[in-house]
Amino acid sequence: MGETSAASEPLDPLFMAEDWLANGRKVAVATVIETWGSAPRPVGSHLVIDADGNFHGSVSGGCVEGAVVTEALDVLADGKPRLLEFGVADETAWRVGLSCGGRIKVYVEMVA
Repeated sequence: MGETSAASEPLDPLFMAEDWLANGRKVAVATVIETWGSAPRPVGSHLVIDADGNFHGSVSGGCVEGAVVTEALDVLADGKPRLLEFGVADETAWRVGLSCGGRIKVYVEMVA
């Protein structure tokens, strides 16, 4: 995740995905498609994941991203997109660290 552009700005996750694809890697993209209340990242935020578990970008932070990476690996294995939802009403959200009072929906798909 430490790769940067010439201007020392973090490399856009979608550019990273394009680079990984060009190098023959299987890639999934996770996108925040909806938020409610307090959420760490806005709608449109991306996290890209390759089949080796490398990732770049952010859709939430902390353990939520770990759960998204795990789901992305499943997407890469079976090719089926996933719609994930994390929120305070979901016991999983507390377990993975989204205790900020908000809710997020993340769409994870394989790109070719």
